[in-house]
Amino acid sequence: MPGTSLKEKIKQGTLVLDGAMGTQLIARGIQVVKCNEYLNIDSADIIFDIHKAYLLAGCDAVITNTFGANEYALSRHGLVGQAVRINNAGAQIARRAAGEEKYVLGDIGPSGDFMAPLGILNPDELRDAFAAQAEALSSGGVDGFIIETMTALDETILAVEAAKSVAGDLPVLVSMSFDRAGDSFNTMMGIGVENAVSKILPLNVDAIGFNCGSLSLDQYVALAEEFAATVRALSDDVAICAEPNAGKPELVESKAVYKVSPEDFAAAAEKIYSAGVKIIGGCCGTGPAHIEAVAGRIKTA
Repeated sequence: MPGTSLKEKIKQGTLVLDGAMGTQLIARGIQVVKCNEYLNIDSADIIFDIHKAYLLAGCDAVITNTFGANEYALSRHGLVGQAVRINNAGAQIARRAAGEEKYVLGDIGPSGDFMAPLGILNPDELRDAFAAQAEALSSGGVDGFIIETMTALDETILAVEAAKSVAGDLPVLVSMSFDRAGDSFNTMMGIGVENAVSKILPLNVDAIGFNCGSLSLDQYVALAEEFAATVRALSDDVAICAEPNAGKPELVESKAVYKVSPEDFAAAAEKIYSAGVKIIGGCCGTGPAHIEAVAGRIKTA
């Protein structure tokens, strides 16, 4: 692992994350219906190559291929009882790619269901599932955790509590997914920026921010400005993170295609950085070329 801890690196300032995993897998011929996380077991070389491509592009940290590797999400692929194995393998692959010079963030995504009474999830069981995932990632060698693409506050809080229960000194980053709703930004579950920030900050996370969604680049910049203003009104200690998509996808022959160029993406990332967001990567539609362009801009800003 790097000589400077990820927690200290975050405090120092700029951190460039990697880009999308899913679109890179599709580009390599992986079928959309396949469980991407199981590739950590049966196609580790593909995952390693994607991590390596991002590292060569100039990112400081790669994110493990474990977004949907909680017990609930895996059960939909018939992979009950495989969470520990898949998460541990994902962490080890990323660690091997990052070596001793770069960082690895263990990825924890949503369960894909809702808490009762909207759904069937039991809070204690969900917390345990997230904790098991975090423990497997930790034992695999991650430098921290990123809880991302969250839309419900209750699930987000449980995931943070679970990660922090096993994190020790490892940092925890939290990212929610927002869309435009009239004049404001809200998650799918109706959570606004101020509500999200005010509820998550007391959990003592190391960074808070946003990723994914279906926004234009200009809207991502506006969201970053609102996020930064909201966070700074409450705390000077927490970093802000952002992983925008490569703009809005366009439907081409029944497929979602992201057409934003690396240069245009990097220009938007530079504006997001100037707004006060110091941890920047990419989500859907971004690839190594996008991250290389971002690194070239904000590491010299």
